[in-house]
Amino acid sequence: MIDRTQLAEFLRRRREALQPEDVGMPRGPRRRTRGLRREEVAVLCHMSTDYYSRLEQERGPQPSEQMVASIAQGLHLTVAERDHLFRLAGHQPPTRGASSEHVSPGMLRIFDRLADTPAEIVTELGETLRQTPPRVALVGDWTRYSGPARSNGYRWFTDLASRDIYVPEDHEFLSRMYAAGLRGIAAVRGPRSRAAELADLLLEQSEEFRTLWADHEIGVEPDEVKRFQHPQVGRLDLNCQVLLDPHQSHRLLVYTADPGTESYEKLQLLTVIGAQVMSTP
Repeated sequence: MIDRTQLAEFLRRRREALQPEDVGMPRGPRRRTRGLRREEVAVLCHMSTDYYSRLEQERGPQPSEQMVASIAQGLHLTVAERDHLFRLAGHQPPTRGASSEHVSPGMLRIFDRLADTPAEIVTELGETLRQTPPRVALVGDWTRYSGPARSNGYRWFTDLASRDIYVPEDHEFLSRMYAAGLRGIAAVRGPRSRAAELADLLLEQSEEFRTLWADHEIGVEPDEVKRFQHPQVGRLDLNCQVLLDPHQSHRLLVYTADPGTESYEKLQLLTVIGAQVMSTP
């Protein structure tokens, strides 16, 4: 059952322990609140201020598992703190490890400081958990997908329009890379894993994937330079740096361009324009 008293106190303590700069927010003048304001936490957790306030006041309905997960992420909780929050709210904590979508506080702190750079946090299956506005401007909003389509590799084989953002000469290599990458993950995670389920779906739906899967190719590593074909600004050659969280199997991908190049100028333009450049239906 939900422990309203302990839940309220835990939320207050974690809110007061965070400063605006810890979560990528401006501090602003005349700040008297210790830690974050309730309305700031509500924004981070994607919920109304009234809903969050009632939790701190030991009122309101029992929050759903989805709401608890959103609060845990918004408050930048560790995995242990997330599990504690779930138990206080009367729920069983989610599984840890590769299938977890809870981004570690350390990775979130780095991500929050990349607001002017194309960056994203993805799972080992290529599911986008976070995107900066310049990354959305570059490729579109990839957090909007649900089900198997959340995986970039799945979309690659089932929605050919998803390939338009990459230069045509890289398509064959990327197909091999996605197939080989999924094979490697499925081998590590086992026949009952989400990776294995994704492979089974693709074997049913994509002839190209079936052909590549039959080759048993493994270890096709991605290039450091990613070549994009943007519909508004044209081709961009971007370097991709990767930060790995080994405990959660999440990767932080950061895209930059060499100063003085045409790609650098185009990337600066996308950064200014922001996410409104590309509107994905």
